[in-house]
Amino acid sequence: MTDTAFPDSIRRLALAALATRAWPDKLALVRAIGEAVPVDPNTRLDEPAGLPGRPDAPELVPPGQVRQRSVQSPEGRAALLHALAHIEFNAVNLALDAVWRYEAMPHEYYHDWLRVAREEAYHFELLNDHLDSLGHVYGDFPAHNGLWEMAEKTRDDLLARLALVPRTLEARGLDASPLIRDKLAGAGDAAGAAILDIILRDEIGHVAIGNRWYRHLCAQRGLDPVVCYADLARRYGAPKLRGPFNLAARRQAGFDEAELQALQQT
Repeated sequence: MTDTAFPDSIRRLALAALATRAWPDKLALVRAIGEAVPVDPNTRLDEPAGLPGRPDAPELVPPGQVRQRSVQSPEGRAALLHALAHIEFNAVNLALDAVWRYEAMPHEYYHDWLRVAREEAYHFELLNDHLDSLGHVYGDFPAHNGLWEMAEKTRDDLLARLALVPRTLEARGLDASPLIRDKLAGAGDAAGAAILDIILRDEIGHVAIGNRWYRHLCAQRGLDPVVCYADLARRYGAPKLRGPFNLAARRQAGFDEAELQALQQT
């Protein structure tokens, strides 16, 4: 089907939100997408130029140029919170991209990723509000674009996108969140630590959604999930994952024992 039906479908509204540059407007559009709106999964949508929409700041730099600072200082905590807010902003865009870009999936797939977009927007707002309490706003520090770069690599294959974004890059957050939470708590930032607790709770569900649909496509294509993952990781140059791993959170997110064993062997 061509790009003609359902002008207010979930997929079209997600694309409009993704294309929006100003983060307050983007988040408002995400919140406004109703569950009762038609999904329209079988229409091929045309991609506009300039995706994803993002504000002029922060400046995007290579990962090695993002300065590491001690969280014992207010400036260091602000830099850390800014980095986390940028991850959540990218995660909003990634979820919206998963909604609009890929057609012919079950309706539940689109509602799952719409839920993820809403929860990532909530995380961003929590972090940005806390950043404001330290005298900063989103855009004050440079940031890197690693999450979106993998999204670009996998744009033409939903199986690869699910394997290497939610199940790899975002799953790293399950491992990192407790460590970051403890750093903030150790620096006396109880509010920041509480935000990390919320993010970890929700991210377990987000990675579980990635696992659900990755396995759905593996079954559809007759592929072994563990073997397929290793092949996709090599083919797309996924980063090598190093421990310590939050195995309890990964189990909650739907990784099975064969996958966890393969992860630890790498």
